[in-house]
Amino acid sequence: MEVTQQQAPKDIGWIEVVVGCMFSGKTEELIRRLRRAQIARQKVLIFKPRIDNRYSSTQIVSHNTQALESIVIDKPQEILKLSKDAQVIGVDEGQFFDLSLVDVCEQLANDGKRVIVAGLDQDYRGKPFEPMPQLLSIAEYITKTLAICVVCGNPADRTQRKIVSADRVVVGAADSYEARCRKCHYIPE
Repeated sequence: MEVTQQQAPKDIGWIEVVVGCMFSGKTEELIRRLRRAQIARQKVLIFKPRIDNRYSSTQIVSHNTQALESIVIDKPQEILKLSKDAQVIGVDEGQFFDLSLVDVCEQLANDGKRVIVAGLDQDYRGKPFEPMPQLLSIAEYITKTLAICVVCGNPADRTQRKIVSADRVVVGAADSYEARCRKCHYIPE
């Protein structure tokens, strides 16, 4: 759900979370919301994890090549130090951070800031991908995006890994992953 000016809380901060599988438009939606905040002349800061260098080392980039400059960080605590003057804070690829992201977002919202986090809600096995479930539980606004299953064309909410790896985190794009529905998704051996 998009937060309109009429719906926006007054004199308090809040947390918005955008989740879904890969190729569902999460980063695209994050960029859209952040651009609107910039148009409104709000002070916006954008953060991304260092591990995500698929399309750019300095920008958040959607799979359809929309991009915004960002600050690359290793730990969520860095956001607190860098965003004292920001009104709106965007975080992309939230699943690549540890659980401390939850406390950081909570503190920022308590300090009166609008916090928008995008990330995968499930890993390649279809299991909850921390810290996104914890963020969902404290967020005031939640958006779940769906992709299109590449096998059958149904709405997709799962990320199918196409490469063999037992690691939970393998950074990749269309070369390594595709969107699948519940019926067409399987867990690789």
